Amino acid sequence: MRLAEALASWSWWRRNVFTTDYRVVGRLYLLLALKAVAIGTILSMFMRIHLAWPNARLPFWGVMKPEEYLALLTMHGTMMIFFVLTVAPQMGFACLIAPAQIGAKRLSFPRIHAAGFWIIAASFVVLLLAAFVPGGAPISGWTSYPPLSAIAAAGPGQAMGMDLWLVSIALFCVGAVLGGVSLLTTIICERCEGMTWGRLPLTVWSWLTGALLTVLAFSVLFDAAVLLLCDRHAGTSFFVPASGVINGMLVNARGHDGSPLLWLHLFWFFGHPVVYIAVLPGMGLASMLLAGFSRRRVPGYRTMIATTLAIGLLGILLWGHHMFVAGLNPFASSIFAVTTMAIALPSAIKVMSWLVTVWRAPAAMKPRPVPMLWMLGFVSFFIAGGLTGPILAQPILDSYLHNTFFVVAHFHLIMAMAGVFSLFGATYYWFPLMTGRMMNERLGRWHFWLTIVAAYSTFLPMHLTGLAGEPRQYAQLTGIPGPAGALLARLQPMQIHVTVSAFVLIAAQVLFLVNLWRSTWSGEVAPENPWEATTLEWAPAGEDLRVVRGPCEYGEEGLSYPQWEQLVQQPLDGPE
Repeated sequence: MRLAEALASWSWWRRNVFTTDYRVVGRLYLLLALKAVAIGTILSMFMRIHLAWPNARLPFWGVMKPEEYLALLTMHGTMMIFFVLTVAPQMGFACLIAPAQIGAKRLSFPRIHAAGFWIIAASFVVLLLAAFVPGGAPISGWTSYPPLSAIAAAGPGQAMGMDLWLVSIALFCVGAVLGGVSLLTTIICERCEGMTWGRLPLTVWSWLTGALLTVLAFSVLFDAAVLLLCDRHAGTSFFVPASGVINGMLVNARGHDGSPLLWLHLFWFFGHPVVYIAVLPGMGLASMLLAGFSRRRVPGYRTMIATTLAIGLLGILLWGHHMFVAGLNPFASSIFAVTTMAIALPSAIKVMSWLVTVWRAPAAMKPRPVPMLWMLGFVSFFIAGGLTGPILAQPILDSYLHNTFFVVAHFHLIMAMAGVFSLFGATYYWFPLMTGRMMNERLGRWHFWLTIVAAYSTFLPMHLTGLAGEPRQYAQLTGIPGPAGALLARLQPMQIHVTVSAFVLIAAQVLFLVNLWRSTWSGEVAPENPWEATTLEWAPAGEDLRVVRGPCEYGEEGLSYPQWEQLVQQPLDGPE
């Protein structure tokens, strides 16, 4: 009896945890991202409380110290960028949906892909451990600029906590590259009959481009993390100057002359592509959902493919605009300014396509508009955040704005909010596919409207405080002597407004968690194809399919919507 129970228990673990089934692995990725976003959000709450009321005594904590604030900043940024905005759209949903959308029966290299998830899960555990080791959590921010991050004696948080941060990042890079290789090979080699490159859904093109960026960018970041670990423990000096005074000590790098600027080149070669790894899946989903709910074809399908590839290419050529204030060569700054402004062209073409898709489309808000609401929110944040991009692309303007909250507002709108809205849209849209049930529409509407209002109320004022000179990565903005302190003190009411809005934004997510839990166990049973979609993930299971028409084919504008089976796929023995 005990043997039978043990075998049954092992069978459950093998089926639901230690598995190579891409659907299960995809759900595990999403669960990991959900845990990371919950922890990262709690950390941001403590940060906002400290900025609004810096002398407040927190329960079981007391008054927050500057190094504790910087530790919260580091852990929050690392969790959100790596374990939420990279894991969920490019690994979780891509793993769940991409094989089905191309008619593949499995992911290529399934064991390698599953191993990639467990390596990333181990990376997450190592990152959490960094907060509990002697010396404290790392305080160098998610960028970890040397030479301070290269020397354990540079200050609090630079000892074992920094080592564990680097180990966590290196592990994450390995797992991300393994997942990227698996996804690339699947899209290239596992497409069903008739699924030509010209018929791939735009979501798949976005995941393909994101996977290419993942392999390139995370390979470079892995090298950078290993080199920084060598500087810390192997006596090298890739990033440490030959001599300098750090924390009151004279540092001699054994006669070698390293350069902190090298770390910036390596890190930002990863750091800017990761923005598009987070946002490109949302772009593809916006094109697909807006066309689907509007019952229209995607305007300029081939142009949208070209813009996706162009964004991916330009995304790895403009890393230097993060270094305008770091002593970069002025000629190089001009080149990076041009490439940064150039990426606005394919982005603008995408925005125009989305607007044309929904313009005067009477079917756009029927019958269940919640996924489309989230994608319209995505478009809104993409535009609002993108408008400040050309400003920061100018070296002369960036020299003033770079270390202010203006930049914080910019990347939270374009990356965090746009990325998160696309994740919510994907969740509401594909929830019936994952669970067989529908999410509650009324709760979904309340969730959307509270979130979008609170998000704009939180991040738009940061542009104003940034223009007024409010510095980022400062643990406290009050009590500073002189005219600068007086100016920052006058911004304190705005800090309180931003903090209250952030609390409303966080509270709104409780509606989503309630909706997710209730709908999973007792939601309305979903029809076989609740959105009348035309992509293959909604095709009946167990059939060998042949694609006979293009992606997302719909009837002409004004005509009744034809059955998707007649447009997109037929069994292999069916007519051409």
